[in-house]
Amino acid sequence: MIARQDIMDTLRMVEQENLDVRTVTLGINLNVCAGRDPDVMVRAVYDRIVALAGCHVAFCDEVSAKYGLPIVNKRIAISPASILLEGHTVETAVKLAQALDRAAAAVRIDLLGGFSALVHKGVTPGEQTLLEALPQALAQTGRICASINVGTTRAGMNVDAIRLAARQIIATAQATRAQRGFGAAKIVVFANMPEDNPFMAGAMLGAGEPECVINVGVSGPGVVKRAIDRLVARHPGATLDRIAEEIKHTAFRVTRTGELIGREVAGRLNVPFGVVDLSLAPTPRVGDSVGEIYQAMGVERVGAPGTTAAVMLLNDAVKKGGAFASSAVGGLSGAFIPVMEDHALSYAVERGDLTLEKLEAMTAVCSVGLDMILLPGDTTEECLAGIIMDEAAIGISTRKTTGVRIIPVPGAARGERVDFGGLFGAGVVTAPACPQGSEAFVRRGGHIPAPIHALMN
Repeated sequence: MIARQDIMDTLRMVEQENLDVRTVTLGINLNVCAGRDPDVMVRAVYDRIVALAGCHVAFCDEVSAKYGLPIVNKRIAISPASILLEGHTVETAVKLAQALDRAAAAVRIDLLGGFSALVHKGVTPGEQTLLEALPQALAQTGRICASINVGTTRAGMNVDAIRLAARQIIATAQATRAQRGFGAAKIVVFANMPEDNPFMAGAMLGAGEPECVINVGVSGPGVVKRAIDRLVARHPGATLDRIAEEIKHTAFRVTRTGELIGREVAGRLNVPFGVVDLSLAPTPRVGDSVGEIYQAMGVERVGAPGTTAAVMLLNDAVKKGGAFASSAVGGLSGAFIPVMEDHALSYAVERGDLTLEKLEAMTAVCSVGLDMILLPGDTTEECLAGIIMDEAAIGISTRKTTGVRIIPVPGAARGERVDFGGLFGAGVVTAPACPQGSEAFVRRGGHIPAPIHALMN
């Protein structure tokens, strides 16, 4: 039972520390809309979303006003669109994306995720169609986000699918050249993709989920940073275990807040409440940065030795605090390190303190992976595929979710600054220290088998 006094004690964080509910995401299963006639299928998809999500934004606004707590984004996550595309063409896939975009606009949500394909063991014709349609679909829509699962701990890694995904990311960046390749910022490639993640671009309604469900993403990097600042001000010699305890207590309170909001919205929509995803997802605002948390701990320059340990401490403490606060913690829950969306991380990359290789090391213990990173426009398919393979290998071998959301900026060179605006932020183009030399390995394709510890039965 959620104690409302705990919530009211937390609300002071809103004005002072940038606490918000980052997203309330309504999951909708669209499999019932499948059919051979593309026009009938597309129309059914539009009608179902409008019918089920018509009040979503209004109810979110009501609950937000009731508690004085901002809900930054209202979103929808659908069952994988590739299921609807079995037996259909790329042209139909683009029409489907456009219908999803129109429906999202009609119900006034910010983003819609689930234009997705799960290809960790193989690629069906519908999944192939969706992947081939990505450049057109994302160039011709404004709210649609795509995700691709290319590996799991139980299945291993589908290298052929990774090569195709890399090719389509580059093609999508080229198709949105006028927006500096922004279309690629709406594609994430996963290993061990969660089925209840409310955060974009990876939100999707998985096969084991209800027909409709509310999942909430709560973010509070500013709250955690201020809590550490207060602790250090009171106890300048505070040890790292004391800092971890402070983060746990703070995460507990933030999780309680998010669950209350999510359950109220779910009750008004008359759908089940799913999970609260407590992920410290930053914004470009000063004071709302995950990088600033590491600095508050004592890592003055993000990327210096010790940074990966700081990421581990933060991620673990957030998960422990959230798990104690609620029995419905899910999604990703931890600490994100999206470079463009975090001013401190972006500055560290610009200064040269934080390299792509150091970021990869940090992803072994963070909540997701390589996120919102700009690459030169001439990055090759093999280089991009190799980056995805390395990141997937970390997730598969450690039994955790890892993702790659990187943008090869058309025409851009290393060191150039790119600004997408809003929550997507700005950053400087970076590159691997050794971008060439693995082409033959990547081109072999095939499947990297699951690790031995996947045999758990």
